Amino acid sequence: MPASVSHDFDTLWYTRCPVPTATGIAADQGWLAAEFAPDGLTIRSLQDEGADVPRDRHFSHALTSLFREGGNVPALWARAQGEPTRLIGLTWIEERQAILVRADERDRLAEPADLKGLRVAVPRRAIAIDFWRAMALAGFHGALAAAGLAPDAVTPVEVVAEPSAGQWLAELEALRDGRVDAVYVKGALAVEAASAHGAVVALDLDAYADRRVRVNNGTPRPVTVHQELLERHPELVVRFLRVLTEAADWAAGHPAEYARILAAETGAGADGVAQAYRGAGHAGLHLELTADRLDLLARQERFLHEQGFLPRPVDVAAWAASEPLAAARELAAASRPPASAIEGES
Repeated sequence: MPASVSHDFDTLWYTRCPVPTATGIAADQGWLAAEFAPDGLTIRSLQDEGADVPRDRHFSHALTSLFREGGNVPALWARAQGEPTRLIGLTWIEERQAILVRADERDRLAEPADLKGLRVAVPRRAIAIDFWRAMALAGFHGALAAAGLAPDAVTPVEVVAEPSAGQWLAELEALRDGRVDAVYVKGALAVEAASAHGAVVALDLDAYADRRVRVNNGTPRPVTVHQELLERHPELVVRFLRVLTEAADWAAGHPAEYARILAAETGAGADGVAQAYRGAGHAGLHLELTADRLDLLARQERFLHEQGFLPRPVDVAAWAASEPLAAARELAAASRPPASAIEGES
């Protein structure tokens, strides 16, 4: 049991996107609550609270005791807006990124070069940071880059969507109605929505070896924390990351339970989860701050700034704080049973 820590607050908050996250696994298993109960700290999720809790903090990170594991567009935007957050980890999870067309147009788009001249859906939602629009633009940008084409090789068609509209709904309706020729999607719910609207995969972006093609809101996906919490209570940050490290380890050995948690987190059925997160998706749950992942995030930062999503540039290298993750790994390694004990189990 960890030693209790003196602090001047009684709640640690966490928030995560409806995607595969170590935070979601740890919350499902009750490990976060168990870790911090000896400190007298309550663990609360922004997603699971009532209307009295401002949900916009998931995007703004304007809460000093908040841990966030989610898309990089809001995380970079919050930092660019001046919120003093720190980047303490990055995951990379392949989650079915694709370009869709109508079933009767399947032969029209066989390779990225065929995008040239097509009308592509670019959604617009009246929200503080329109990550949906950013995802679509980045998705088509990556596909075009795979063919050596510039972004202006396609014709963007603005598709207005209500802020509360279902994922990809407005874009898929525009595709079905013939207002656009192609739609970018990603994730488990997109698989199900595509089928419901008679859309099919024309370009599977996961099939390309060059990961730069798939740099987008969730690839890489950051874990961030407020700088004040890191400075005043670094031990809490390290322990939170240790739980996430152990959650990622656990997922590798419990595929059925991991699939159940994914379905609950994403809101998708078993088939959507299976198609979206093919292969050893659990492997990407492990947090890293390697030069490679930081470079991929910096690539995304440049794209977002160039496209006007960020009010000012973000120095990704300066944003990153690697010490907490390194310390968390040491704690996790120290808590594992010796190999000889594992081998002796029946």
